[in-house]
Amino acid sequence: MRIVIEDQDLQSLSQNLNDYQSSDWDTFRQAYQLSKMKMNNKDSLTCMQYLPGLELMSHQLDAVKKVLNQMHGRAILADEVGLGKTIEAGVILKELMVKNLVKKVLILVPSSLIRQWEIELQRTFYIPATSKHRSYPWEAYDICISSIDLAKKEPHASEILKQDYDMLIIDEAHRLKNPKTRNYQFVKQIRSTYCLLLTATPIQNKIDEIYYLMSIVRPGLLGDKYSFKKNVKQERHEDSHAIQTLIKQSMIRNRRSDTENDWTKRDIETIFVDFTEQELEFYKQLESMNAYHSFTTLTLQREICSSREACYQTIRHSNWDDDFKNDMMQQIEQLPHHSKALKTVEFVKSLNDKCIIFTEYKSTQIYLQWLLQQNGIFSVTFNGKFKKSKKDWMIQLFKNKAQVLIATDAGGEGLNLQFCNHMIHYDLPWNPMKLEQRIGRIHRFGQTKDVNIYYMVLNNTIDQRILNLLYDKLDLFKDVIGELDQILSQLGINSLEEEIEDIVKESRSEKEASIKVNHLFSVISDSHVEERDIANESS
Repeated sequence: MRIVIEDQDLQSLSQNLNDYQSSDWDTFRQAYQLSKMKMNNKDSLTCMQYLPGLELMSHQLDAVKKVLNQMHGRAILADEVGLGKTIEAGVILKELMVKNLVKKVLILVPSSLIRQWEIELQRTFYIPATSKHRSYPWEAYDICISSIDLAKKEPHASEILKQDYDMLIIDEAHRLKNPKTRNYQFVKQIRSTYCLLLTATPIQNKIDEIYYLMSIVRPGLLGDKYSFKKNVKQERHEDSHAIQTLIKQSMIRNRRSDTENDWTKRDIETIFVDFTEQELEFYKQLESMNAYHSFTTLTLQREICSSREACYQTIRHSNWDDDFKNDMMQQIEQLPHHSKALKTVEFVKSLNDKCIIFTEYKSTQIYLQWLLQQNGIFSVTFNGKFKKSKKDWMIQLFKNKAQVLIATDAGGEGLNLQFCNHMIHYDLPWNPMKLEQRIGRIHRFGQTKDVNIYYMVLNNTIDQRILNLLYDKLDLFKDVIGELDQILSQLGINSLEEEIEDIVKESRSEKEASIKVNHLFSVISDSHVEERDIANESS
């Protein structure tokens, strides 16, 4: 028999907890028991009374309740970058621990985020997590934080797979998108009652990626791989949303536009640069090779727009004829300091403030650091190959001493850098979702200043083509970015990056490429409007 308690009844009775003059023991005990019942109601969070310093945003509170009450503690937390997925995961974990449903926990994160997670859990949630090092036995600690790279190796993997975990949490879970990797195959074997996957980009390129993430949190929900792909194509023709409905049963995605937070402004400026005659001549020489090596040529064009060093390394490791290769390498060696790099150094000097520079190439990263140093500017580099201790050190150097952090997209995962409010996109990625991930490193909760974003673009090059084709339409992606994964699956597009690259390679003119990309974006935009209309009708 269930007793329904009205709030006013509880409030009346609970006054007896503080009114010793008017309450007898029976009334006091009744009020105490009712208070406990109210606290354990599924619409309230018991753990919040133990976290007095934590105040959740409304979207975070909604996400936590939905995971606990509707998703049975197994979900993909896919909020946009900077909306507080780690906090959501921490509250879910704390709530399950307070209710004695969770004791043994495994948290797998990129090595650069281990210390960040350890500090967050201890300071914010009073959860004594242990960061796993090689010598510690896995069964000795209830709450372990480790990198997937360490955990998947022997003897660790065998020890982990022997355990029965109450909860598994994986940050930057888009690293599990490929079922052929050891990461995915290892994680699929871990036994856990509850499971949280955290990623701002549940789909980066291919529709299949969401299928494999879902197969970890809710195996079988989307059927087998063949049925899933067949259903995606069928829904595209029948204007159905059955698959999206299934995905929403285990995935939560909040966008900035959906939150009540008063965000600081985001100002965008494009800085145009001209090649020198010598640089432009070499660039045109690469362009003339297009008929013979279209893919390689496109890559080399992008690289020479970044740095001599990036282009040089690709040619050096190519399988071209030795004489031709050596001739090209000699021409690169004769080029002056890169025009865009020089302009960037000049611009950083004028800022006289901390800034982050994003590049797509490690060779460019090293070159920019050297060039900044020659001009008296202290900078640090950050990429995915650094060990955890070095990454922590680089962040501290940037925060306390260095003016510039030069990062690659792989290195930038999981960074919280809201103490900086300037970002230079030295290289423009094909995929606007990558751009949003970059910006989210500084435009996030805790940012108190307006954020300034700068594009460095070389005139009359592939740089400008990318700008014209993609970034002039960035307003669309500001709205669509959170729904792009669903829209791509609905349109049957496997990879946005590949789609755009194919358009550029196959088009015979700038105008033709522009028409094709405009068509692609108009279809995305129409699908976006349709998605919002459906959401509004169902709300």
